[in-house]
Amino acid sequence: MMRRLSLGLLALLLAACAPVPVRTGGDAGLLAAQSARESQLREESAWHLTGRLAVSAGGEGGSGRLDWRQQADGYDIQLAAPVTRKSWRLVSRAGQVRLEGLEGGTREGPDAEALLAEATGWDIPVASLADWARGARAPGPARIEFGPEGLPALIVQQGWTVEYRDWLPGESPRPRRVFASREGATVRLVVESWGQP
Repeated sequence: MMRRLSLGLLALLLAACAPVPVRTGGDAGLLAAQSARESQLREESAWHLTGRLAVSAGGEGGSGRLDWRQQADGYDIQLAAPVTRKSWRLVSRAGQVRLEGLEGGTREGPDAEALLAEATGWDIPVASLADWARGARAPGPARIEFGPEGLPALIVQQGWTVEYRDWLPGESPRPRRVFASREGATVRLVVESWGQP
């Protein structure tokens, strides 16, 4: 009896670890539907998400509550770590980026990724993540694979592998769990809600 139970549990565990079946980006119908979806997302230049973000690079990392408000002319991203009670704010307006909440004071520059890497050591593709977080390809070449529902399961772009582990249902589905990785750097996003700013 115990042996049968153990084998049953093992089978369940193996099934849970099995990859989700995907269809490659060579399917013309899926690619056309994805392109139409991306065009619609580009028209929605203002959006808001809340959730949790975890990042790591080179053995260092952090996590916390995320509040991302995107507008056509920039964004306001706030990250609060409840354990350390630290919070950061990344604001972009008119091509300039400001990072607040650092011990050494506010830093500014034209490139959010370079600013974050210099200040925190984190490798976060902010500009592309705005597209990837919504299940869209960022500008430039990309490889895409689709899950059973015809939604993206994987996007490989700019050296990053972006996996879509779960989607929020609805008329216009949005990703719930997005995991991105590149050369030892990882960004994990778990979205709790999508909305307008």
